[in-house]
Amino acid sequence: MAVLKVAPEVTAAALRPLWEAGEVVLVDVREPSEYAGEHIPEAISLPLSRFRPEDLPATEKPVVLYCQSGNRSAQAVARVGDRPVSHLQGGILAWKEGGHPVAVNRKAPISLMRQVQMVAGSLVVLGAVLGAFVSPWFLLLSGFVGSGLVFAGVTNTCGLAMLLARLPYNRRAF
Repeated sequence: MAVLKVAPEVTAAALRPLWEAGEVVLVDVREPSEYAGEHIPEAISLPLSRFRPEDLPATEKPVVLYCQSGNRSAQAVARVGDRPVSHLQGGILAWKEGGHPVAVNRKAPISLMRQVQMVAGSLVVLGAVLGAFVSPWFLLLSGFVGSGLVFAGVTNTCGLAMLLARLPYNRRAF
């Protein structure tokens, strides 16, 4: 079998025929809880938080990495070095938007981003309520959380998401 060449970044439309023919190996670099919730069928889970290039499957087939939106998979590709790997442009969101199939597990924990929204929102409300009824100093909690969300948006790095990803229920395999 000849080795197929895949561009450094591949669209969902270009990837699907290769995937259907079994000519590529897909690697999901999202966290285990994200993979458990939904993933492209037959994809291998190799979370970016524990990503080591030597853990990529040894295969003659092209390896295509993907994540939620394409950011983490691009980071993983940059870590690989000389090995020719690609990543899915737009991530699993683009894959689903194109109407391509995903394996869904309804029993998986809620997504990491929803967990971040729930925790951050709860802390903001808590800070506002305590600031109004106990001491205005508690308003700093709301300000701190809001600043963290702005930082996450600007840098595309969410400390709270990284912390939540380390919780046992987000790390177990499903």
